[in-house]
Amino acid sequence: MRKVDVGILLASAIKFDLNGTFSCNGNLLSGEFRAVVESGKVKVGNELSQSFRFVPNDEECTFTLHDVVIGVNFHWQRKENQSFRGELLLIVENGMVRAINRIGVEEYLVSVISSEMSATSSLEFLKAHTVISRSWLYAQLLRKEKVQQGSLGWENSDEIVRWYAREDHTLFDLCADDHCQRYQGVTRSLNPNVERAVKNTCGLVLSYGGEVCDARFSKCCGGVTERFSACWEDEDYPYLQAFRDTAEKEPLPDLTTEEGARAWIEGSPESFCNEAGRELLSQVLNGYDQETNDFYRWHVEYSQNELSSLLKERSGIDFGMVEELVPLERGESGRIVRLRIVGSKVTKIVGKELEIRRWLSHTHLYSSAFVVDKVRAADGGCKFVIKGAGWGHGVGLCQIGAAVMGDKGYAFSEILAHYYPGAGIEDIKNILV
Repeated sequence: MRKVDVGILLASAIKFDLNGTFSCNGNLLSGEFRAVVESGKVKVGNELSQSFRFVPNDEECTFTLHDVVIGVNFHWQRKENQSFRGELLLIVENGMVRAINRIGVEEYLVSVISSEMSATSSLEFLKAHTVISRSWLYAQLLRKEKVQQGSLGWENSDEIVRWYAREDHTLFDLCADDHCQRYQGVTRSLNPNVERAVKNTCGLVLSYGGEVCDARFSKCCGGVTERFSACWEDEDYPYLQAFRDTAEKEPLPDLTTEEGARAWIEGSPESFCNEAGRELLSQVLNGYDQETNDFYRWHVEYSQNELSSLLKERSGIDFGMVEELVPLERGESGRIVRLRIVGSKVTKIVGKELEIRRWLSHTHLYSSAFVVDKVRAADGGCKFVIKGAGWGHGVGLCQIGAAVMGDKGYAFSEILAHYYPGAGIEDIKNILV
């Protein structure tokens, strides 16, 4: 079975428990331990080594990492104690200790599906998500040239354009948080449906043109999915296109204009992800995701002073008093790709969508599909009202929309065909030949 190395935690000191018997450097160990960096090596107990590898003696053994950070830089960021199956590796990374979990792909997927969404979701939705999570994983593993940096883009005196690579990890294959795919070990309550979904789709991936699809997904598309190039490199894939998230092939309105985007975002058009009631959401979303009340449509407000301080903090640029937020380019879902920020001291253009979201929130704005109104505040000053649609980049599968499709009785193959038009379902063995 193919195994993957998942980066779980990076800290100055890591407390961990070996729940069962593990082998390490010829010793049999169990119980509570602490790892730190000393003289450029990892120190566990009285032993110093370049790295430690703890191998479980049987399948029932688990290890627990204390204070794992989840939702890094998002509004639900917090710490949890999490337990994992498989091997535990400890290495030095940038003067700190990195904990890595080495585990088989299919076991990894059981946890991913339970971590990304609630295990009580419909079986067909869980199967669809298993296929795309497996596809995305293999697409990264098979990528010929790994990007060795966390962000890409360019900047000049007038503009900053950045996007963020998911394949930038060098000491392990992928991380355990939203940057890659949520992976929280056996901590999340597992439902037999999850193991059934992984088993029933074992080895199945999405493919296009003989290659594994880079199967992106987000929480809620807001009614229209987005093209790949609006969020990452200036290239597109035939199976990652913009379209209405509806059962029938509704025409796609022109959301690249300000008039079209405003009418769409201020409305509540029909779509799969607009049909999710609170009862269904409670079945498909993990607890901390339910702390967000509005997925389909939302709004935030900033006073002029608040927005000016926020932008200085998040961008590192002193704009002075922010006077205008002007969308210059929108993707086909209405998501802003380039935004001009006009300040009393500096005017700058920022892109792409994730960088815009990072600058306009202490964590991440739900999406860049928004319109802005500058209005008079009660104190006589002004405030910026931001009204938006969806949660996330909107490329590929819409998790809430797909959950609604599963609840309506759509088969997993129909869900995949809807969100990845033109892609086929194939056994990974046929591609790896």
